[in-house]
Amino acid sequence: MPSDPTPRRIHPLLIAIIALAIGIGGTWLAMRPGKAHAHEAPAAAPAKQMYQCPMHPQVIQDHPGDCPICGMALVPIEGAGSTGAGHGTDTHAVVTIDPERQQLIGLRTEKVAEAPLGSELRASGRVAVDETRVRKVNVKVEGFVEKLYVDFVGKPVAKGTPLFSLYSPEFVSAQQEYLLALRTQKALAGGSLQGSGGDLLESARRRLLLWDVPRETIDRLEKTGEIQHALTLRSPISGVLTAKNVVEGARLTPADIPFEITDLSRVWVLVDIYETELGRIKVGMAAELTGQALPGRVLKGRVAFVDPLMDPKTRTAKLRLEFPNPKGELKPEMFGEVLLKGQGRKGLVIPLDAVLDAGSSKVAFVALGDGKFEPRVVTTGSSSGDRVEITSGLEAGDEVVVRANFLVDSESRLKAALAQMKEGRK
Repeated sequence: MPSDPTPRRIHPLLIAIIALAIGIGGTWLAMRPGKAHAHEAPAAAPAKQMYQCPMHPQVIQDHPGDCPICGMALVPIEGAGSTGAGHGTDTHAVVTIDPERQQLIGLRTEKVAEAPLGSELRASGRVAVDETRVRKVNVKVEGFVEKLYVDFVGKPVAKGTPLFSLYSPEFVSAQQEYLLALRTQKALAGGSLQGSGGDLLESARRRLLLWDVPRETIDRLEKTGEIQHALTLRSPISGVLTAKNVVEGARLTPADIPFEITDLSRVWVLVDIYETELGRIKVGMAAELTGQALPGRVLKGRVAFVDPLMDPKTRTAKLRLEFPNPKGELKPEMFGEVLLKGQGRKGLVIPLDAVLDAGSSKVAFVALGDGKFEPRVVTTGSSSGDRVEITSGLEAGDEVVVRANFLVDSESRLKAALAQMKEGRK
């Protein structure tokens, strides 16, 4: 069968459908992100200018105006983070403060300098009794108190001062035995039993001495032959009566302690020292004591003992100082200020006000010039008065902010926080 030579015509409706499909596809491809325009980066939004009060750094807004607190005109905030020379920390940023504003807030700087550092340490002290100078008086024979010669606490006594007289039947019996031994010795003198008589007399004499009977009393008994009715006990040391547990007529036994006498010619001063300061304390170190009860006077002593145990609650160790007290000016439980003096050395020092405690670290602000102030993390050492030693973070000649640094610190923290917020938005 022969073919038809006439070409077929395309229907107009089919042409319209194809054109419409091509147009929609092109539009979709043009709108797809990534492939067609993958090489083009989105334009970054311009950073918005923020304004801040010079006197109240916490007042920040995104348009010019006046501070609602003090009424001052807000000033533009420069870009957060490091500007120019210098670097910030995790919590602080370098800040720029113009000279007029520095004068307004009273900002002042001071150079870091090397200076002699005395190992001086000040602390509060409490006067206490020297425990090595306490003596308790007791009796070694049972009896009854007939007469009290020292009858109230606080009364000063000298060594050998009569304290009380004690009637003791055993004391009377011992004197009779001594006289009997004395007569026996005389009776046996020149005979074969002379040695036995001497031993008996020595035994009776030793018994009286062990009861603290004075040798003078025994000699008088031997010479006169008169038996004493009561035994007089005397003070073994010079001091002050600090305890009295007896009255006239009381019965005493060897287990009783009627008196306590304390020698206050030398006393202790107890000081609590923190563990961070213990390395500066040495036995024998010189110490000075002043107090309200000693107007215009300075007493000198020394470190006698450092407690080897720490108090777990206060994290301190007890320091014991010895002070002479010949006039009795220092009284137990009196308070005073102690100055401990060690050997001096040299180091970098700055005013104590220049160091700010930032929590986990300490920060000082260093002037870089052109109104820029950089935060520096520093490590402090010993302090003396209003000065503190810097062991790291600063060098000699650096200028640190010593006044109005709290305002600088607030602005530095805010600036660092704004920088972190901007980083988070990106």
